[in-house]
Amino acid sequence: MDRRVYDRMAEHDSTHWWYRARRDVLADFLTREARLPARARILEIGCGTGHNLPMLAQFGEVDAIEIDPAARAIASERLGKPVGAAPLPELPGVERGGYDLIAVLDVVEHIADDVAALAAMRACLRPGGKILIAVPAHQWMWSAHDVVNHHHRRYSKPTLVRAIRAAGLRERGLTYFNSLLFPLAAAARVAGRLTGRDDSDDSPPAAPLNALFERIFRVERHLVGRVPMPIGVSILTLAEPA
Repeated sequence: MDRRVYDRMAEHDSTHWWYRARRDVLADFLTREARLPARARILEIGCGTGHNLPMLAQFGEVDAIEIDPAARAIASERLGKPVGAAPLPELPGVERGGYDLIAVLDVVEHIADDVAALAAMRACLRPGGKILIAVPAHQWMWSAHDVVNHHHRRYSKPTLVRAIRAAGLRERGLTYFNSLLFPLAAAARVAGRLTGRDDSDDSPPAAPLNALFERIFRVERHLVGRVPMPIGVSILTLAEPA
């Protein structure tokens, strides 16, 4: 990702509505769907500044990987131990057969060979282990945001399922999320395309609007995995060895 993306993440990951509400949605989804063992071993790959690590630590002992040095330093401080730097798709040096849960949250779209990356993650799972995957949805929503984040693609449900199955995994609980705010997000992308306006600035909006968006998105913690979500900005699933 561009340096400015990491810088903005470090500045806003504790206050921006998207980060705050998404952590709650993911935590509720894991609680209901993952059925992790006590003292689960968890690895987050591509942890950025480590803003998801406290949430994941509710479920077990967490390790993390981040290839950007500045973001890795922040994440290491948050985690209280060194964060690794093993790159995808190979994951060199990462323990094979070692983890009950691997989290890749808006990461797989950054990897040219997503199938190889998912296959390497599968090799790092313990028996019964799972991969928590979140990716951006809808290639037609491609924008400057995807460019500065160095995305290779956005996914549809079928393209994500194909990659998961080609890696020797099967999907479970596949669902859209960030759905309630989807009309606003779609309108913003279309408007940006028509006007040529760069929409890569993901700083939080004014405080009242930031709070409103957070409340709306957070409602999905009660819906995702329980109610079919017909469309959304992102796709979420658990994948496990086939």
